[in-house]
Amino acid sequence: MIKPAGALCNLDCPYCFYLHKTELLGHEPNARMAADLLEQHIRQYIEAQTGDEVVFSWQGGEPTVMGLGFFEKVVALQARFRKPGQRIENDLQTNGTLLDESWARFLKQHGFHVGLSLDGPQALHDKYRPTKGGTPTFDKVMQAARLLAEHEVPFALLCVVNRDVARQPLEVWRFLSSVPGTYRIQFTPCVEPRSFKQQGPALKDAAAPRLGSPRTRPDHPLSIVTEWSVDARDYGEFLCSIWREWLARDFGRVHVNVFESAVAQSLGLPAQMCTSAPICGKGMALEHDGSLYSCDHFVYPEYKLGNIRDTHEGDLAFSKKQIAFGLAKRDTLPDYCRGCPQLALCWGECPKNRLITTPDGTAGLNYLCEGLKRFYAQVQKDMPVIRQRLGR
Repeated sequence: MIKPAGALCNLDCPYCFYLHKTELLGHEPNARMAADLLEQHIRQYIEAQTGDEVVFSWQGGEPTVMGLGFFEKVVALQARFRKPGQRIENDLQTNGTLLDESWARFLKQHGFHVGLSLDGPQALHDKYRPTKGGTPTFDKVMQAARLLAEHEVPFALLCVVNRDVARQPLEVWRFLSSVPGTYRIQFTPCVEPRSFKQQGPALKDAAAPRLGSPRTRPDHPLSIVTEWSVDARDYGEFLCSIWREWLARDFGRVHVNVFESAVAQSLGLPAQMCTSAPICGKGMALEHDGSLYSCDHFVYPEYKLGNIRDTHEGDLAFSKKQIAFGLAKRDTLPDYCRGCPQLALCWGECPKNRLITTPDGTAGLNYLCEGLKRFYAQVQKDMPVIRQRLGR
């Protein structure tokens, strides 16, 4: 995941896990990726690929603050370094507020896939997604969705499931699934420990609260998570409510990331998301200065792999440090997880969310455990229906 403008963004979302990186990493406030570093990255990234498809993921902060000219250079460099027979793909995650006709034409011309952040109906979206000046953004995001649809740019809606969103599942689903042009909806649970601006995720913390403790609830005064984080039980109800609606009315019409992966894994196929796979480590983050980190959610000094100006990023990706990071997801699972009937669908979810302890006090349990167990039990219950529909 490439961060060409680092944490720079024109929005000021209080739940954002990345805005504070400028101060944490000691970056200049308006730093951007230099032209020579961009060329170095594209060359190295393509060189390190062994498959026929090479996917570049542009993230932020907000990547469109780099301007359209930057991305015109991107596609030119990709064409220059592409190996014979390779197919280059690009995806762009954006808040959409800077998109216009020129952007839409460019994205269509070069086959970009777009992720557009939208947290549901206007009141829910605007609560946590204002501009730097505090003005609402809902209307601009909806205008971006219309532009993308008119230009037939494939786009997915990314909804951050914070504490408020989780309490209105069907309202959120019916709104998002009715947005013209979208083919996919991604739900991302908002889970941030109170210390997230100062320190990276602690995978093993014996002092963490146990499963079911009042301190695991975002409304508790001594909660381990921020007040906008989703409650684990609410997250489970959110997914189950939408799953039932999706299965009854929208199956095969709208793709949902967590549903798609749960169904695939239930059929014995590989996970479609890193969060539900047994190992991770493929979602590295490249900062604007060339520093490569183990994961988008682990951009903290202790998870820095190196700098691509000094070491080829293919070597950093397969370094012992990164391999150990990826395998730790599986190898640090507590026995409570290993004995869970939903293990093959969950695998402890994202390591960044392993903030609590098991009932016997073992560290490393996922904060969302209660909700995920409820959702995956619902999936397992409904799989005979899905198998029948799929002819399996």
